Amino acid sequence: MKDSLFILLQHLLPQHLLSRAVGYLAASRCNWIKGPFIKLFAKQYNVNMSEALIEDLDQFENFNAFFTRALKPGMRPLDDATIVSPADGAISQIGKIDYGRIFQAKGRGYGLSTLLGGHADLAEQFINGRFATIYLSPSDYHRVHMPVTGTLRETIYVPGDLYSVNQTTAEGVDNLFARNERLVAIFDTEAGPMAMILVGAMIVAGIETVWNGQVAPPLNNGWRVDQSKPSAPVILEKGEEMGRFKLGSTVVLLFGKDAIEWSESLKAEDSVRLGQAISQS
Repeated sequence: MKDSLFILLQHLLPQHLLSRAVGYLAASRCNWIKGPFIKLFAKQYNVNMSEALIEDLDQFENFNAFFTRALKPGMRPLDDATIVSPADGAISQIGKIDYGRIFQAKGRGYGLSTLLGGHADLAEQFINGRFATIYLSPSDYHRVHMPVTGTLRETIYVPGDLYSVNQTTAEGVDNLFARNERLVAIFDTEAGPMAMILVGAMIVAGIETVWNGQVAPPLNNGWRVDQSKPSAPVILEKGEEMGRFKLGSTVVLLFGKDAIEWSESLKAEDSVRLGQAISQS
């Protein structure tokens, strides 16, 4: 009953208005707003500040700076495996893309093409490939890094809803990750094409990339940008920062058929850390 009420409330709430209002507060530099907000959050979610480059909660200019805080050097060593986790979080689901369908939770799934903004040409590259969905909880480190070295080919902003992306919502809302606002980034890697999808969620104040700054909420209309011929190509090394969430959300990774195999030990609800091996080799 409690879960049903939670889902119903999300249907009824003005998702974008609420999320943008929270974003406004999260960007505030007023001491009487940011101070209590940061301290309450850190206490409520037991945030481990000993790993942070800046440990003093009073030193952050606003809540966003605290939430997207950098880690001390060496906190997340990179495994030698081909593919490593792009973030701290928990595996929501992991497995095979079955003929263009991705498993979500408890019998629910969603279409690969829909996830990629309706672009069938992109979806074709990942048919029968592999996917991993990683959920970043409020207490996690919220920068997203490269799981493998890659050259950015194109990016696609896809407008959408802003449902929560926790497990309760995943089990109760159809097509969750293919209906929420998201950024799709396509990279060419040693393992073939890779898609990194940064999924927005309820009260997520923004999504940023290192090469283009803020992309959600959008500063312009939806776009699809070919990045293959710029004067300075975007090449990001394995482990290098790719983007960040202003408040928590989810990353979906896609690889092509026979490109990789996930580590056999990984399963839904397992915790992962940035740099941890998630492929078999």
